Amino acid sequence: MTAPRATIIVSQRERFGMTKESLDSLYANTDPAEMEVIYVDGKSPPRIKALLEQEAAERGFRLIRKEQFLTPNQARNIGVAEAKTEYVVFVDNDVLFAPGWLPALIACADEEGASIVAPLTCQGLPAHSEIHHAGGDYAPGGDMAGFFENNPEHGRAFDEVMHGHAEKVADWQARMTRKQTGMCEFHCALARRDVFDTVGPLDEKLMSTKEHIDFSMSVRQAGGTVWFEPASVITYVFPCRARPMTPEDWPFFALRWSDAYGSRSLQHFIEKWNLKPRADYVDSKRRTYAGRRMQGMLVPMMRGLPVVGRNDKIARKLARASMFPERLVNAALVRRQDRQDA
Repeated sequence: MTAPRATIIVSQRERFGMTKESLDSLYANTDPAEMEVIYVDGKSPPRIKALLEQEAAERGFRLIRKEQFLTPNQARNIGVAEAKTEYVVFVDNDVLFAPGWLPALIACADEEGASIVAPLTCQGLPAHSEIHHAGGDYAPGGDMAGFFENNPEHGRAFDEVMHGHAEKVADWQARMTRKQTGMCEFHCALARRDVFDTVGPLDEKLMSTKEHIDFSMSVRQAGGTVWFEPASVITYVFPCRARPMTPEDWPFFALRWSDAYGSRSLQHFIEKWNLKPRADYVDSKRRTYAGRRMQGMLVPMMRGLPVVGRNDKIARKLARASMFPERLVNAALVRRQDRQDA
């Protein structure tokens, strides 16, 4: 039996409740002989901690537990440091997999000499039906070479584009071809292990956002390539009525999508690469952090109220009215985490 060529590094994206379903999907749609698995657990609640320990014992994967919440790049770096295979594959803990997803990624990397390979990433349920990310670009006009050659004093022009976002997979069949692209997403991405010998570890100053573009940029700047492989299909399941978050998810979710983590990450990303985004880019991204918390936590919370929670319009109005005190609580959560990390 040949040794596995890929190590799957599972990290926690924004919540814990999809842990079992995602693990079951991984093993149901992947030959265990083709992969090693490292699961990085950052302070999951007791129920999930016990579940992961049981799953690791039964399935034989390596479980690394840390007793503090981890940012995504912190968790990924822990996994990469322990991986010994030719390839590493980053996957989030809320992903569902289609059959053949891993061999397709490896085949693309082998045949194209790719540094990074991104699958067709879908979103929502039913799985594998709506596109989240079919590759993407950040250089206006797709001029990747010019993006890195030119670094003007006033900043590099930058505009993030996600191809196919929110479109139906069925409507994209004619465009589902393997090709080079500008960036991967970390819902799932394969990378050559030796890429990190060149570009170093993932940037942990990117605490909640833009870490996937930063990694893609670093690899492209070092002469590597990023490929989109639509024969590999996965689905990211965001919090929704069918897969809602529970209160045990809220502290981690609130920290991950805190205003502070988002603003710090975005500012660092722009300064690091000397970017000049389009006029409304920064404001639009900053608005998304509070919006995620409202949709992920406050709206479900208000829906759970007796009587008034049965009316969705009222629940949403109550959620919006709760945003001011929520922001104060969120800021306090970040301050506590900062003290723990100091």
